[in-house]
Parts: sequence; structure tokens; C-alpha cells
Amino acid sequence: MSDTSPAAPVVLDVWCELQCPDCRTALADVLALRERYGDRLELRLRHFPLEKHKHSFAAAQAAEEAAVQGRGWPYVEAVLGRVEELDGNGEPFLVRIAGELGLDAEEFDTALIDGRHILVVDADQAEGKAIGVTGTPTYVIDGRRLDGGKSQEGLRERIEEIVDRLLAEQRSA
Repeated sequence: MSDTSPAAPVVLDVWCELQCPDCRTALADVLALRERYGDRLELRLRHFPLEKHKHSFAAAQAAEEAAVQGRGWPYVEAVLGRVEELDGNGEPFLVRIAGELGLDAEEFDTALIDGRHILVVDADQAEGKAIGVTGTPTYVIDGRRLDGGKSQEGLRERIEEIVDRLLAEQRSA
């Protein structure tokens, strides 16, 4: 009996901070990768809030609540697209975005108050530090860390090379 199940997607961990202008810039690359590979590439948001951005920890928790409510990436995209509003308005902005996306904004507010997602954010941050993440965005694919915090130049192409190679290896296996 042959196994006809589809190959597991290639995993790309995207270490991100939702108050980071560099992450906003990198969003175009993330969207292009999603467009190119579809379900053959699993984009995993990993949180790495930076102390210099006072709303980043709350934003990471809010992104987790959005994921629980089934709209993780749309929420991340909406927040990153409006970093200046997050800078100026903090948690009320995070709750407002949830409402704009049709999510349960009241539940968002409660999640930010009760801290139900703090452990996930803390675990991501600890893992990031353990593997050498120092800034955002940082990508990890096939055991390689690619730092986008200094420059986005050529990163998407490098990620595409790795994904293409891994997908080709899966096909020939």
C-alpha cells in the first residue's frame, strides 16, 4: 500500500515584534512567500517583543488571542500595517483592530487583562534568545537563522532557495 498523503509543509519560523517598523517592512516578503508557496510553506509567527517598544508585549498577547479566534495572520498584518497607531494608542488600538476584523473585541480586552497568553509569549522569547535571536525580524528555516533586523536585502530570495531545495528533496524522497 503506497502512502499518498501530501508531504509535510516546510516550516518557516518568523520571529516578529508587532511594534517593529522593520517587521512591517518584512511583511511584504512574508506575504509574497505565502502567495508563492501556499500550503507547502507553514509560516509560524514567533514572538520576540523588544523592551524598547512599550506595547510590543501586549501586541504579542493580542496576536495569540487572534490566533485562538482563527484570524492570527490577518490580525498581525493589520497591526503591522498601522505601527504608528499602536505606538500612540497601545492596548485600546489592539482591541479596536480585533473589532474591525470581526473578532470578539471584548474577549481581546479580557485576554489582555487576565494575561492568558503570557506564557506562550514568554516561551517564544526564551526560545528565541536561546537560538541567538537578538532582533526582529529573524527567520529560522531548516536550522538556519536569517537575521532581517539589519537588512531585508536578499532575504526573501535566500528563503526561497532553501524552500525550493527542501521541496525538491521531499519530491525525490
